[in-house]
Amino acid sequence: MRIQLLPPQLANQIAAGEVVERPASVVKELLENSLDAGATQVEVDIENGGTRLIRVRDDGRGIHKDDLSLALGRHATSKITTMEDLVRVGTLGFRGEALPSIASVSRLVLTSRQHDSDKGWSVRCDGDVSPMTAAPAPHPPGTTVDMRDLFFNTPARRKFLRTEKTEFGHVEEVIRRIALSRFDVGFNLRHGQKVVHSLTRAADIAAQERRISALCGQSFLEQALRIEAEASGLRLWGWIGLPVFSRSQADMQYFYVNGRFIRDKLVSHALRQAYHDVLYHGRQPAYVLYLSLSPEQVDVNVHPTKHEVRFRESRLVYDFLLRSVSRALAESKAGINGVGASGHAAAAIHDTPTSDDARGRASRSAAGSPAVRPAPASARQGNLPYQVREQLRDYAALHPPPQDATPQPHESTQPIPPLGHALAQLHGIYILAENAQGLVLVDMHAAHERIVYEAMKRALQDGGVPVQPLLVPMTLTVSEKEAQCAEANSGLFTRLGFDVQRIGPQNLVVRQVPALLKDADVEMLVRDVLSDVIVHGRSERIDDQMNELLGNMACRTAVKAHRRLTLQEMDALLRDMERTERSGQCNHGRPTWVQLGLGELDKFFLRGR
Repeated sequence: MRIQLLPPQLANQIAAGEVVERPASVVKELLENSLDAGATQVEVDIENGGTRLIRVRDDGRGIHKDDLSLALGRHATSKITTMEDLVRVGTLGFRGEALPSIASVSRLVLTSRQHDSDKGWSVRCDGDVSPMTAAPAPHPPGTTVDMRDLFFNTPARRKFLRTEKTEFGHVEEVIRRIALSRFDVGFNLRHGQKVVHSLTRAADIAAQERRISALCGQSFLEQALRIEAEASGLRLWGWIGLPVFSRSQADMQYFYVNGRFIRDKLVSHALRQAYHDVLYHGRQPAYVLYLSLSPEQVDVNVHPTKHEVRFRESRLVYDFLLRSVSRALAESKAGINGVGASGHAAAAIHDTPTSDDARGRASRSAAGSPAVRPAPASARQGNLPYQVREQLRDYAALHPPPQDATPQPHESTQPIPPLGHALAQLHGIYILAENAQGLVLVDMHAAHERIVYEAMKRALQDGGVPVQPLLVPMTLTVSEKEAQCAEANSGLFTRLGFDVQRIGPQNLVVRQVPALLKDADVEMLVRDVLSDVIVHGRSERIDDQMNELLGNMACRTAVKAHRRLTLQEMDALLRDMERTERSGQCNHGRPTWVQLGLGELDKFFLRGR
């Protein structure tokens, strides 16, 4: 066949296949148009999950009557005019494909009135977006898009739609994503005349948190930290769930770049890595985060749905996200900037940075505290670096605990520590303590495991990575791209304790490895690191493996269950928890402590009823 232009109707339906997947896709595109038009209030009406009716009404700037028909034409937009505009996209939509794509597979009525006009105008189409004439129509300032009978002229597409409940669930998720991105806009959602969401504008932090509570649940807000970080032209702010609020699915992860919701592999990997040391196996973090940067630094013109983006300085963005969230989680110490496993409101972490002096005290305390005195573990320390062995030797050399375990009265004038003072030990497993809020329960093995683990990591970092030369250097055959990557990132391997050199177009030689990983599969580890660096620009695999070994050592070294501690030892463990980073969770992601407030205890015993 000869080459020919596609008929406009067919071209629009092909575009609709990319833009309009289901009713939720229509809602997303229409809401983005409303926000781009400066709307401060948006009303959404849905019937039959969106297959029968989707109506979106806003109070935005409106559309000129002469542009109504043009708005339904392909690649017609008011949002960009030059290539420079495309480089600095500041709007949610800009392709000019949404309205004509929707109109080609539905019965659509577009009605609008500008604020300086005395009446509204309307155009109508039934799957045919050929030029049409606008007719007068009563309408308040703003725009209404009334879409009915989705896919009425493409029955094959309609067969792929799910049940009404499922389709409305997708619509509601779109509303949730967009409502979380624009606190300055009010949203109302109705399904079959029933009000599902009524969200007023949120002008301050308290109002924003009320909206988050309504959309994500009060439990998320109670178990979240508000963070804010800024560096190198990047700003990150929002809420991150504490590790104890982890999820089985990645269903509560909302990340926005310049107000646009995205699902990006680089972002997801950075945030997963920030949580890797505190999450239970297979669990997913929860967060609502906002990243702001110059529009020139991010390309949003990657996919028609605009869920994917491309960062021009991807490594900078990755490092910034990883560092910011890791620091926030690290500074959330047990009883201070976080909450217990059944706790309540969390404080903003960026207002209480940890000083170098406090870090030093925490390091010294974790390494030589009288809280617990495990028996010497020299028989189990064959793989430990020299510095870590010295730390544990100091542990074992401490003076024996005092014999008198009689409780000592605490001065009433002294402030009560966050985790309170120890009262007793339960079955040699849990510490019971009293603080200002009520009762604190601590899993002493899990808590001490984190304390020892963090001390080992600090000792390893302060002394550098101990290395082990290979008696017989290992030669690897790799692709030319991997060989180039290894050569360009030789400094990375050196910092991690490896000596990796390129000896040919597709050949590498490994002469030295970290001492902790001398028994690991070195070839697979090097290949995995190269793969990570090629895809993400960096790799944490080696650090992860070393941390895993340190975590296992800490687990074996930490005080064991059923060991009886004195009250002084229990109090010292509580103070170490308050000073140690990430002490709210053990190395495996389990919570180390629980807070039971007086109100909760009163409910247990029906007091005040």
